[in-house]
Amino acid sequence: MVKPSYLKMLTDSDVSDLISSDLRELRNAGKKLATHVVKLSAVGFGATFLQWIASFAAIYLLILDRTNWKTNILTSLLIPYIFFSLPGLIFGFLRGEVGKWIAAIAVVLRLFFPRRFPDWLELPGALILLIVVAPGLFASTIRGDAIGEVICLIISCYLLQEHIRASGGFRNSFTKANGISNTIGIVLLFVFPVWALLLRVL
Repeated sequence: MVKPSYLKMLTDSDVSDLISSDLRELRNAGKKLATHVVKLSAVGFGATFLQWIASFAAIYLLILDRTNWKTNILTSLLIPYIFFSLPGLIFGFLRGEVGKWIAAIAVVLRLFFPRRFPDWLELPGALILLIVVAPGLFASTIRGDAIGEVICLIISCYLLQEHIRASGGFRNSFTKANGISNTIGIVLLFVFPVWALLLRVL
């Protein structure tokens, strides 16, 4: 003989307990989601912000080199540094039609009017040409990878030790009249590659 099966009727208290437990789980999941979004956006914002700072520091040092920083430091290394650290917004803009026009004008001026082409435009012109003609391996793959960040770090280390040597020692690089601004600019070059590599390790 088959026993009759009974369905248990849910009372109002059972329903309210289930709904409250579901709402509790939703609230906890929302808190976790908000925490993770804040952490990731802070990390992403920090990396982008430091990338802007490092790029502007490199441009600042390039300008100093053409004005009053007359040492034997190989400042042309700032060109690949800027190439690898330039924020994607500016890099994409210069890699497009605008950069092609600027590069074409620079080449025409250099070829046909060499006496009117100023010396201080040599390195910026080389940077634009590098951005425009760089193959996808450099522009897309290495630029956003740890390899590009390591290259930036090596360039920063080399420029710092060359600047200290040219200043006559570590103390002089911070005490000479123009040594402080140059040293600060070079130290700022470290912020982007060090932070980006730390994020990759963590």
